[in-house]
Amino acid sequence: MPPDYPRVDPLKPPHDWRARLRSYWVLVRADRPIGIFLLMWPALWALWFAGEGQPLWWVTLIFILGTALMRSAGCAINDYADRDLDGHVKRTAQRPLATGEISAKEALGVFVVLALAAFGLVLFLNLQTILHSFVAVGLAALYPFMKRYTHLPQLFLGMAFGWAVPMAFTALQGEIPSLAWPLFAATVIWALIYDTMYAMVDRDDDLKVGIKSSAILFGRYDRLVIGVLQVTMLCLLWQVGEMAGRGVAWQLGLVVGAGLFVFQQYLIRERERGPCFRAFLNNNLFGMAVFVGLFVDYLITP
Repeated sequence: MPPDYPRVDPLKPPHDWRARLRSYWVLVRADRPIGIFLLMWPALWALWFAGEGQPLWWVTLIFILGTALMRSAGCAINDYADRDLDGHVKRTAQRPLATGEISAKEALGVFVVLALAAFGLVLFLNLQTILHSFVAVGLAALYPFMKRYTHLPQLFLGMAFGWAVPMAFTALQGEIPSLAWPLFAATVIWALIYDTMYAMVDRDDDLKVGIKSSAILFGRYDRLVIGVLQVTMLCLLWQVGEMAGRGVAWQLGLVVGAGLFVFQQYLIRERERGPCFRAFLNNNLFGMAVFVGLFVDYLITP
């Protein structure tokens, strides 16, 4: 049995309302917004392609708010699923469910409330998008439990994060065109890339506890597999740009993204916890570079 990391007394949850709010804040990772950005960038890519550089502002706002709410809901259900495991992993030992600051029922309640709030936003969109939102919620609820059954839970994370892509097209075009699917595939692969880096941070603890991950599956070939996935993603994004008739600025954004991928490979070269986590965080800059390239390209070539 792996040793527990230090935790607070689970029988004495904080009674002060400010401490309680802080616990909920940490539960939904509001103190660590990186997940919101990783979910938001593909949604913005899709909105700009679907809106041909001019997506409706209120639809864009709904997607931005919706991604923030669904990422927070996903964190709550993730911690509920891992409540008996997080205490054995160094990085997660101080999460509110692991320490007893928040109960399992409270975490489920947070997930339901946030998911319903996100669904309320989707109701302002058309019927096709509303129907697709049920798939998004299902994937978000399913992902945290997959690490018990498959070494590729990141695929489910990618589908959950990437489902904003077809939803963006249905919201703005009322249909899902052919270019949406390589963009969706690129988003799924991107999740495999950055979440494998994230899993490399916890690999030793995960092996002790029995949690499955892509980092464990890939083993000593992890950097090679990540590299192949990075090249594949860039090729898919290039294909999407060609299908949409995008030009030099879009391509320059991909070149910058390729440079960031090379830097990430440098960071994970020794497979150390800190640099692997920094490589994971660096993917926010990748998503931003791709979006800026797309944004500028539509400005100069509508």
